[in-house]
Amino acid sequence: MLLRARIVMPISRPPIADGFVRVTGDHITEVGAWADLDERSDALDLGEVILMPGLVNAHCHLDYTDFIGAIPPQNSFTDWINALVDLKRDVDDAAHCQSWLRGARQSLRHGVTTMGNIETRWNHLPQLWRQTPLRFVSFLELIVLRAESDSKKALLEAMNWAREDPPPLGTFGISPHAPYTTKLDLLEACAGMTEMPIAIHVAESVEEDEMFRGGTGALHKKMAEVGRDMGDCGKRSPLAQVAASGVLSKNVLIIHGNYLDAADIQSVARSGASLVHCPRSHRYFGHADFRFSDLESAGVNLCLGTDSLATMREPDAKLDLFSEMRLFQQCHSELLSEQLLQMATTHPAAALGLEGQVGELAEGAFADLAVISFAGLIESATTAVVEHSGEVQRVMIDGQWQWPEPSSPLDHVQQS
Repeated sequence: MLLRARIVMPISRPPIADGFVRVTGDHITEVGAWADLDERSDALDLGEVILMPGLVNAHCHLDYTDFIGAIPPQNSFTDWINALVDLKRDVDDAAHCQSWLRGARQSLRHGVTTMGNIETRWNHLPQLWRQTPLRFVSFLELIVLRAESDSKKALLEAMNWAREDPPPLGTFGISPHAPYTTKLDLLEACAGMTEMPIAIHVAESVEEDEMFRGGTGALHKKMAEVGRDMGDCGKRSPLAQVAASGVLSKNVLIIHGNYLDAADIQSVARSGASLVHCPRSHRYFGHADFRFSDLESAGVNLCLGTDSLATMREPDAKLDLFSEMRLFQQCHSELLSEQLLQMATTHPAAALGLEGQVGELAEGAFADLAVISFAGLIESATTAVVEHSGEVQRVMIDGQWQWPEPSSPLDHVQQS
């Protein structure tokens, strides 16, 4: 398959005016300028568009898609967690799957082809994967906090389940949820798993920071009430707690990292771990300014994620990485569009262990592509991508066009 476009945007190299991408099977085999191409038979001219790699969403909770507007404004992060737990308790399996699938479809229609998703009901994953073309790194969530809980057993069960039911496109990861919901020995058990992506929510809120640094606050009280051993609190930052386990390494994704001090940032940088920032979720909670410049200067691999629609105030919000990019640029105007686009493509690809495979148009990469309308000059193409609003024109995954499609495997889910 030979595709021609007004602009081809490889990401890993500068944009190409009047470019092409050749796809053979499920991989890209050639990228370049149309004028340099010898064999042009059977070409599909996409016209006035930008042909780019599918976006890579480094962090999401698809099963919370239908929670949009369901949690009233809360006084604190801990109150919000309580409300979320209560909400999840009333969700049956059918509603869980519907929400997950609705989020998957929204993501596809907004140009995402690869997603790092946190999974809480593993038994439904095989049927859910079959109903979406998305490429996944599915992080199996582990919450192990009571003193009597067996961390090694919980981790072994997750690993055994993963080996029995691999996703059709993508791979598995592990997500020890957060330092406040996991025992230190669970993190220590994960430390040896350097070949598997690991996602951990760290330093997300002021209350988490208070719990570990000062041994005080609303979250500290809540965790003590549910049976967590609080002996590890009042000593160090949440990030330092994670680092003490030995788990920090290149395969780890630090989710949020809203409250990191200078020592924390250097610890993340030395480890090679990536950090995933979710701008709309950050705004929803009113967190302190994100320390982008300090993290970038330290050399941390920074990625963007959507988090979930449970942290969106707008009733028409969607799981949309373009919206995350636009908001992040508003908050950090010094950032070049090229750098920002990397945070939604090549950076998360590396964080998820898929470097060179997704997030760029290059020989040997998977044929995961997105198409947006564009009739401007090449000099403004990258800015046009960052400023894009709404659904994309087309999406290809694994060499097959998946959006729009004549009949969708998700047609039974009410469109939102």
